[in-house]
Amino acid sequence: MNNCIFCKIIKKEVKSDLVYEDEEVIGFNDIYPKSPVHILVVPKKHIQSVNVLKDEDKELIGKMVLVARDLAKERNIFETGYRLTFNTGKDAGQTVDHIHLHLMGGKKLLFA
Repeated sequence: MNNCIFCKIIKKEVKSDLVYEDEEVIGFNDIYPKSPVHILVVPKKHIQSVNVLKDEDKELIGKMVLVARDLAKERNIFETGYRLTFNTGKDAGQTVDHIHLHLMGGKKLLFA
């Protein structure tokens, strides 16, 4: 995906505030944070959205959730609470067509 900003971040063509990386997943601070902790957990494999997930992706998605959990521990929001969100489609607020998991916390979050 040539114009995908997340693919460019993964390839290190665009700078990000990287907080996690392994062979399959990266995590970086959101440039427009909605809470004191707002990290995006992104698979290195380009997947447009939850709508196009395949059965073969279930381990990768599970790994993203576990990475987010571990980052919550590192950021000291594990005990107080945090939100994990996949936005799917424009009406839900998905602005980048590359699946990503929002980890948000560090303050009391209101329900949408």
